[in-house]
Amino acid sequence: MSVETLAIAGIPSPVSRIALGTWAIGGWMWGGPDDRNAIATIHEALDMGITLIDTAPVYGFGHSEEVVGQALVGRRDGVAIATKVGLDWKDGKPFRNASPARIRQEIEDSLRRLRTDRIDLYQVHWPDPSVAIDDTARELERLHREGKVLALGVSNFSVAQMELFRSVAPLAAIQPPYNLFEREIEKDVLPWAVAHDLAVLAYGPLCRGLLSGRMTADTVFGADDLRASDPKFQAPRFAQYLAAVSALQDFARQRGRSVLALAIRWVLDQGPTIALWGARKPEQIAGIDQAFGWTLSAEDKAEIDRILGTCITDPVGPEFMAPPGG
Repeated sequence: MSVETLAIAGIPSPVSRIALGTWAIGGWMWGGPDDRNAIATIHEALDMGITLIDTAPVYGFGHSEEVVGQALVGRRDGVAIATKVGLDWKDGKPFRNASPARIRQEIEDSLRRLRTDRIDLYQVHWPDPSVAIDDTARELERLHREGKVLALGVSNFSVAQMELFRSVAPLAAIQPPYNLFEREIEKDVLPWAVAHDLAVLAYGPLCRGLLSGRMTADTVFGADDLRASDPKFQAPRFAQYLAAVSALQDFARQRGRSVLALAIRWVLDQGPTIALWGARKPEQIAGIDQAFGWTLSAEDKAEIDRILGTCITDPVGPEFMAPPGG
């Protein structure tokens, strides 16, 4: 397999254009942790040529970072770690906190959990309305100068918020939700990122597993599963999205592809993008190689848009995932 790569300003070597996303590995909102399978998944991803791992303190309230750190013992070199900052939690409930004091605490906690001396890409998880963005950016710029962080990024920021951040600190990447079904960033965030040479780390490229092709109308989600509160997975929308996936599956099969590979390839064809492939079991990353080495034509993209427009009459975005403000 020839792994496609992308350069991120500040990180010495280009990284794989598919990254391993580790939200589910933390267990929280995904039915609890399974560390043995999680570590095996990380090792499998590395063996397949994946060189970027994305995590965050809030994923399992530190647990995802701890598992990543454990899995990378002896294998840290050649792997870029992307983690985040700016979410705090109390009694198992996250809230936004991007204050300089919180950032100082978080960087030390993350370095310890990840068993490393630097974070390759450090991203503000969500904008914090109670803290001035330039105060957050200034503290992160200090960490950058100290060498604890090689590159800075933001997640879930608007263009105006990124402009303000960038006026204070170097900005290398943006991490928004982006997939065939959730395309809001095409209006402004994606063009701005392209114009300013930012890498775009697209989270949810398979839309919480919906685009894996493995779900049916009978799929049930437990109470501790994010999808139990996702409007896409509730009637009547769930049927619309499943119909779209079925049609996309037929479209992909006619081209000798899986719908999963199609969904990832579509993201990779949209610009300077990296797809965050979330997994918690080794078998869930099978097929990564099928997303590389080909592209969708303009006609293919037009047909995909036609399928979506026909099947999904009541689309909804990812807004339900936003945590409360500070």
